[in-house]
Amino acid sequence: MSHILTINAGSSSLRFAIFSSGARPARLLDGKLERIGNEAAAVTADRLAERLKAQTSMPPPSAIGHRVVHGMLHTQPERVSAALLEELRRIASFDPEHLPREIELIEAMGRHYPDVPQVACFDTAFHRGMPAVATLLPIPRRYAAKGVQRYGFHGLSYTYLMGELARAGDRAASHGRVILAHLGSGASLAAVLDGRCIDTSMGFTPAAGLVMGTRSGDLDPGLMSYLMLTESMDAAQFQIMVNEESGLIGISETSADVRDLLEREAVDGRARDAIAIFCYQARKWIGAFTAALGGVDILVFSGGIGENAAPVRRRICDGLQCFGIELDHSLNDRHAARISTGRVAVHVIRTDEESVIASLTAQCLGPSMED
Repeated sequence: MSHILTINAGSSSLRFAIFSSGARPARLLDGKLERIGNEAAAVTADRLAERLKAQTSMPPPSAIGHRVVHGMLHTQPERVSAALLEELRRIASFDPEHLPREIELIEAMGRHYPDVPQVACFDTAFHRGMPAVATLLPIPRRYAAKGVQRYGFHGLSYTYLMGELARAGDRAASHGRVILAHLGSGASLAAVLDGRCIDTSMGFTPAAGLVMGTRSGDLDPGLMSYLMLTESMDAAQFQIMVNEESGLIGISETSADVRDLLEREAVDGRARDAIAIFCYQARKWIGAFTAALGGVDILVFSGGIGENAAPVRRRICDGLQCFGIELDHSLNDRHAARISTGRVAVHVIRTDEESVIASLTAQCLGPSMED
């Protein structure tokens, strides 16, 4: 039987899993590598290969699927080739926080498994059908020809969530108005109409949209020129600030973890502010997407915060009763699959990006991987 290794690398950790092949790959093994942020991708690949080889009951993978955050105009997964890697290198400046490391990791895994095909699964692909009003940036039009536009991210997670709604038999997944909230250290929302994404909160980079763990979310563009004039801040320093020093950690000055902030908010006004701003902005995005969709039938919470932080879900939904969003607080506190009592179905779904990567990898490589 063929086995598919999936690699989902973040800025500080890497999740991996091994799946059997088939139309719906079955998870056989999974794990996580922590504290990869300061080590070379080759070292991370060495650590992963050692973990895999220690699993003597598992044969070497028949294919490797990677989550690649930025895919520009790609709408489908693609087998890794020299041409694809060169294309990704050309657009590395679009997402310097993720792409360079993802490229290096693909190359390093290729050295460990030189005869094993690798597949790039793009986080941006889910959003490729968005209309021009949601993709064009209000800057000189010539930049659009260079690929400067709103892309959207977390697409593998959104693919999984929509699939779960469809498998549950919810007609709104294909003929309705759905708002998906992937709330974790990286956080975004997406508006889906009749199965097609029409807008999302992240934009040209994953730093846009909703405030996040260490990312700022949307900012007044005049802030950069102000900081250049008053702080002598250059572009590299600004990039570090908005991606690593802002968001919840910047507001609270103590932690980017919602669990810590919820514990501290009663005695620390900064923690209280961070939680309040996060919930307020998420509520605003839900309101905006309800307007864009012409109403809402389903709201889904997912991601580490969305799946596990009942107080955050409650505070986000407080005030949304005018849209038909009402929570059953007992169900919410128990993290039930459906936590609503109102007209709008509010679901909590544990996302699974790795299973989507495995499925896309099998589809990309054809019948030999689907047997």
